Amino acid sequence: MQPQGAQGRAKAMPNETSVGPKRGRGWSYTLTSWLGLVPFLLFCLLFEILPAIIIIQGSLRDDTTGAPTLDNFRHMFSTENLHAFGTSIAISLVTALIGGVFGALAAYGLSHLQTGWLCNLLIGFSSIAANFAGVPLAFAFVATLGVTGYVTIALHNWLHLNLYDLGFSIYQFWGLVIVYVYFQLPLMILVTLPALSSLRPEWREAATNLGASNLTYWRKVALPILFPSLVAAVMLLFANSFGAFATAFALAQGNINLVPILINFVVNGNVSIDFGLGDALAVGMIVVLLIAVSLYTMMLRRVNTWQGR
Repeated sequence: MQPQGAQGRAKAMPNETSVGPKRGRGWSYTLTSWLGLVPFLLFCLLFEILPAIIIIQGSLRDDTTGAPTLDNFRHMFSTENLHAFGTSIAISLVTALIGGVFGALAAYGLSHLQTGWLCNLLIGFSSIAANFAGVPLAFAFVATLGVTGYVTIALHNWLHLNLYDLGFSIYQFWGLVIVYVYFQLPLMILVTLPALSSLRPEWREAATNLGASNLTYWRKVALPILFPSLVAAVMLLFANSFGAFATAFALAQGNINLVPILINFVVNGNVSIDFGLGDALAVGMIVVLLIAVSLYTMMLRRVNTWQGR
């Protein structure tokens, strides 16, 4: 007969041997996960981190002598350059708020749509419209709302109304706002639909059973839950608009003083070539985008905390 302690150790041996393979599978799973991240990490290193480091180094270096200097940032804070930042921030905020409000309302209506095929059709169209930008979008709006656009001509022929006599121009600030909203609104729909799906029907039922009206439910329950997601989505729209270049350049070029267009003029030598100033302007854009992305990340953390993730 084996002692009781030996029997206990004998019974424990199968359990100990069964733990080994699980631990090995865990290490294998972790290693596979990291290997899957390698292409993405290389992409971030080569096309995001290294270019940002090179831009920062160029902004702190004199183009002629190569010596360290802060003159590029002093030039960046000139009146014209600050006006470009103000215009870029203003148009990004306006388009983000317009796209955010109307996109959230459209997403709410889309989430309650009973017709499945129509819902899928609208989501598919939103996916296409959110990625339709650049020169084709600019030319599409010129053909629509330009001086000889078909909407402009139709209003003139049918209602004897000339938009450009009233002060509207597709090549100015509010014209560019309309163009940007075209891809901002569907993007807001796509990023808001998952947040709306997190609203549980039993929450509305509980609020109704407690005597809350529909307005009270939205003010006390739904909006506080959705608010971090909505703010994060608006910050995403802001960053999307702030970094846009091709659409504004093809549509307005020098008519609207935006930072991406100004960088193009400085680097390509429309007035004079100054790579240091272009790098400094790019660093300024990075700082503004970092603020927007930080707020976006903070709101996402609040959403994840609420959802228990």
